[in-house]
Amino acid sequence: MSSHDDTFYYTLDEAIDAAREAFLAAHTLEESDANVEQLSVQKYIMQDGDEMWRAEFLGDDDEDPADCIPLLSGVAAQSVFDGDYEIGEIRQQWQEENTLHEWDNGEFQLEPPLDTEEGEAAADEWDER
Repeated sequence: MSSHDDTFYYTLDEAIDAAREAFLAAHTLEESDANVEQLSVQKYIMQDGDEMWRAEFLGDDDEDPADCIPLLSGVAAQSVFDGDYEIGEIRQQWQEENTLHEWDNGEFQLEPPLDTEEGEAAADEWDER
């Protein structure tokens, strides 16, 4: 029942807002009636070096997310859904080794490509972290 789209967001806040709207639409619920069990997130580094995000909320009967990594569950996920969170705390929980890097238009891998100038710059930036 979960909907997967290929929309990326420049900020994690934007991704969370979009995930909230998608969850409500998919479950035809009012925000006050929503019961969230999990927040899944994915961070991407695009070929041009931009950092992008995608997020997804899941309820009890939702399938596993296709392209996001479970980050928070239970009360913590519900708090984020309800808007009671600090974005810095969520970003701190993200493990950089799970970041996907764009190799080819729309194709992502866990390491940046090294055969292009952009890829080398991304790899250097990635290594500095």
